[in-house]
Amino acid sequence: MSRRTRIESTFDDEGTARQVAATLRPDNTPEMETTVDGTAVVTTIERETTGGLQATVDDYVVNLQVAAQLTTTDGETSTTTTDNNE
Repeated sequence: MSRRTRIESTFDDEGTARQVAATLRPDNTPEMETTVDGTAVVTTIERETTGGLQATVDDYVVNLQVAAQLTTTDGETSTTTTDNNE
């Protein structure tokens, strides 16, 4: 049985969301899919083990924070992340 999570991060505008998604995609593994839905970047991650899922999510969140910071002029993140699996 595989484990899956969906991470949705919203941004101020669609252009920023597309820029962040483009920055994240090169680091995606075959078990990951990143799409843009309006102002949201949506990433689905599926792994065989809970530990593998946790490690992949941890890496993704760090990459997301860096990508979001690169799109702002003040160096602060400009994203709200929602965990829909709770």
